[in-house]
Amino acid sequence: MSGEGAQPQAIRKLAPGKLVIASHNEGKVREIGALLAPHGIETVSAKALGLPEPDETGTTFVANAELKARQASDLSGLPALADDSGLAVDALDGEPGIFSARWAETETGRDFNEAMRRVETRLGDAGPNASRNAHFVCALALAWPDGHVEWFEGRVDGALVWPPRGDKGFGYDPVFLPNGGGQTFGEMDPDAKHAISHRADAFRQMAAAVL
Repeated sequence: MSGEGAQPQAIRKLAPGKLVIASHNEGKVREIGALLAPHGIETVSAKALGLPEPDETGTTFVANAELKARQASDLSGLPALADDSGLAVDALDGEPGIFSARWAETETGRDFNEAMRRVETRLGDAGPNASRNAHFVCALALAWPDGHVEWFEGRVDGALVWPPRGDKGFGYDPVFLPNGGGQTFGEMDPDAKHAISHRADAFRQMAAAVL
């Protein structure tokens, strides 16, 4: 999907070469790099280039992904790919949503164990019959130095478990059980998670369009 106004435009293809992953989250950088490697794309993180993290002032996943991708591309002079993703819990009216990372903020930095506890506490406050259904959303924005942007949005549905299970993922992965699965994202091998995750869904759309 083009991020440039209402006029329909041809999808721009991404040539093999260097691409900035506009993230300081090492788990995301590894996951996206693994998805791109078979396509001849060499990835470098925004953190490795010393690029700052912008304030995420958007009101949607897509807006925040585009904001991050544009800044990284502008500052590096390279194409840049940004991910904005989060957990949306039905019983919490879609929260934490775009504020998923902020729910992990503590005085000593981000702590997703604390974020998972906060979600569980809020679910408890919602009552014993509150739905535990949830979904992950991932928006990918791909920006070029000339300002062109393409974006894609993926989703995976599931339910929340407690206590957290597994240490293979990151973020809220240990409490998310995808529909039809027996393991949380935190318990699954990376290849198995890549096959069904919200990020993989968005990436499949992007790969079909631009790679």
